[in-house]
Amino acid sequence: MAQNSPIHPRPGPKMTVAPGIPRSSEAGIGLKRHIGLGGLLLATLASMIGSGWLFGPLYAARLAGPSAIIAWLIGGGMFMLFGLVYSELGALFPVSGGVVRFPHYAFGPAASYIVGWIVYLGAVTFPAIEVEAALQYASNYLPALTHVSDGVQVLTAQGYAVAALLMVSFTVINLWGVRAFARANNAIMAFKLFVMVSMLIAFLAVGFGADKLTDFGGFAPHGAGGILSAVATGGVAFSFTGFQQPVALSGEVRRPGRNIPRAILLGLLITTVLYCLIELAFLGAVPAGALRNGWGHVAFANDFGPLAGVATMLGLGWVAALLYVDAVISPLDCGLNWSVMTSRISYGMARNSTIPAVLGRVSGRGVPWVSVLVGSGVGFVLFLPFPGWQTFVGFITSAAVLSYGTGPLAHAALRRQLPDHVRGFRTSHGDLVPFVAFYAGNLIVVWTGWQTIEKLLVAIAVGIVIFAVQRLTQRTTESDVHWKAAAWIIPWLGGLAVISALSTFGGRSVIPFGFSFLAIFALSFVVYVLAVRLRLPTASMPLADTGTDERAVEPSEHGPAL
Repeated sequence: MAQNSPIHPRPGPKMTVAPGIPRSSEAGIGLKRHIGLGGLLLATLASMIGSGWLFGPLYAARLAGPSAIIAWLIGGGMFMLFGLVYSELGALFPVSGGVVRFPHYAFGPAASYIVGWIVYLGAVTFPAIEVEAALQYASNYLPALTHVSDGVQVLTAQGYAVAALLMVSFTVINLWGVRAFARANNAIMAFKLFVMVSMLIAFLAVGFGADKLTDFGGFAPHGAGGILSAVATGGVAFSFTGFQQPVALSGEVRRPGRNIPRAILLGLLITTVLYCLIELAFLGAVPAGALRNGWGHVAFANDFGPLAGVATMLGLGWVAALLYVDAVISPLDCGLNWSVMTSRISYGMARNSTIPAVLGRVSGRGVPWVSVLVGSGVGFVLFLPFPGWQTFVGFITSAAVLSYGTGPLAHAALRRQLPDHVRGFRTSHGDLVPFVAFYAGNLIVVWTGWQTIEKLLVAIAVGIVIFAVQRLTQRTTESDVHWKAAAWIIPWLGGLAVISALSTFGGRSVIPFGFSFLAIFALSFVVYVLAVRLRLPTASMPLADTGTDERAVEPSEHGPAL
């Protein structure tokens, strides 16, 4: 057990709310705590198990060959670090939209808005990309839904109409309330797991050939670079996004101090094991004829749906049928979960007062209904510039992972700001876990490639300008916005841009492959120290919004440090 220190605090009495700040809670606003551990775990799995596992085995194998298994292990390990960080934050502040509210507590409105903008850029696109993934697979038997344009499968006019109807269905389920969402999600998630396990057993029993792991170029035909590229752009990192669903829903979770950490960490462990086994089964089941040009050019009939295509070639028609059905259900279920998460993110930003307060309005059913409608509307618009799955995935991955990097910084700051605050879960070893998590996130961002990062940085810059203009027109002071506490964001984003542009990952190759790790480490260290030093003082923390009144922390929830 960690000793009492600013980094390893012992559970203590609830902290007193700062003078002049009224006490409130999510319950008083209207959100209701309906979700238990089982429903929360299934929601976590559903948010991660979408279209990524259906495409990832092929794309990762093309980049890394059989060593794609290592890529899944690396990805799982990196996201487990994020999971540990967000488990403590989610248990400490069980408030809906927590992902964007943690930076607000630690660094103030300016940091909160910028982080929230990055989070929202990634999250609001997920329902749309999952709808497109479902329709792309469905076009196998409904060809009118998509067509090929410039080598990319995109929606037709009929496809746009069906996509719009599916987005409306997400909206209706979301507005109906979290109980209805949980009931629908539980049944769908059970089917998804059944399909994954059935396919895994069938591939290993019927078509697995261990020689595929060493022949055709060896175990790692593209070396370490191929493995790392698979993590960032082969669908690996994309498949783990969504692990933070319990944090987004934490204002609606029963016994959050216990259930949030368990749901996050169990969800990551289960998906890591499943993804690794599915990749292994796929690698061993691919027919030798499809590998005549090596893993980098593996191709076969119907490889737009790789798992179903392999099942068909193995004569496993029933598995192929299950996969084609699940290829519609999995993405839609994942999209439904992300539509819920997106509304809670904008709700959290409204509670932070960084976007219009109307987005924080809650219905009689305990649902942030304005945020739900806005998220659905943005999803409709996104079908126009991004009409195909492939045009979406890189942008989403980089935005999501970049946003996760702010969690470790908030974790480090809050350990110092609230050393004696009650924690239902805590990580050990001081700054080690949050720093390594921050470093891992920066690595993944750089690995996505400069072409993706430059687009993301432009989108972030637009958001920063909007926020600055908004605050200037409102004539707010430094004490209202806390620009100084957010100053670490500029060298962080600027440093990532420079390293990416000069790296071997789509950049000018000025920084050699090995030295890029050192450069990112140095940047991570400087930004980490800077963020901790610029954090807000404890007295400025908006403790009234932490939901301490309804955490109902019980003695049994204070488990050992992890």
